[in-house]
Amino acid sequence: FSEDVLSKDAGECAICLEELQQGDTIARLPCLCIYHKGQVFFRMDIKFQKVTFMGCIDEWFEVNRSCPEHPSD
Repeated sequence: FSEDVLSKDAGECAICLEELQQGDTIARLPCLCIYHKGQVFFRMDIKFQKVTFMGCIDEWFEVNRSCPEHPSD
């Protein structure tokens, strides 16, 4: 993948479900899908009183070797 800085808002990251916003550091995969790169998100779930720590594509690639949206590519 290649690392880049997002030049405009681009919808939702399929891994963490947070918005991909202008200025975010992203990873662009060969299939052209983009995900947050090197960022950690903290999500608080009030209902279940828990905090989730997410690292997006870096964490994904620790256990997977393909695109989350195109696993057969």
